[in-house]
Amino acid sequence: MRKMWQGAAILVLALLVVAMLALSSVRQTALGSVREDAKAAAMAGPAHYSVIMTEGNNLLVTDNVTNKVYFYTIDKDKPIGSPLKLRASVDLTKVGQDEIHITSHNLEKSDR
Repeated sequence: MRKMWQGAAILVLALLVVAMLALSSVRQTALGSVREDAKAAAMAGPAHYSVIMTEGNNLLVTDNVTNKVYFYTIDKDKPIGSPLKLRASVDLTKVGQDEIHITSHNLEKSDR
């Protein structure tokens, strides 16, 4: 009877070892894929553009890579939904200086 208990104990121990090995390999695979997803997310970094403001007739966007703010608006006296045109940009690397110069783009000619 004692040999039967020893045999059963060895069998249970062997099954436990096999189960632990099987579970650990599944677990490592799952953790491996999570780590790869986390690496991919970390490599992607923050969003390239951030919309600061929009009202349908204008758009203010920050380019997070080049550190610039772009201002787009429709032409004067045009209806909402007309194409937005780049009007100006500002270099954010100049923040903190006494003066920041706006770079003009595609401005309408004034009738003055």
